Amino acid sequence: MESIQLLNTAIIKSKEKKINSSYEERLNKINNSPAIEAINKSISLLADSQKVSKDQAALQVIEAIRELDAVWSDYVTMEGIDRLKAMLQGTQKH
Repeated sequence: MESIQLLNTAIIKSKEKKINSSYEERLNKINNSPAIEAINKSISLLADSQKVSKDQAALQVIEAIRELDAVWSDYVTMEGIDRLKAMLQGTQKH
């Protein structure tokens, strides 16, 4: 049990090193990007077409993007697992 706790702590500490702490600069850069401008326009169009508030439309957009990301993440993971299985089956036949 102690080794699991040590590994968990090490994983968390290693992630700290990868975090870019310049939040304000990063937020400012993304907020001024053409992509955010396009998303803002899309949110307005969605709100108007669905007759919902901009807050609700923004939530729908974010949920759709997160779901797309999750689907592709699952797909890529399964592709990797399938390739590993194929590799393992290939090495076991020898």
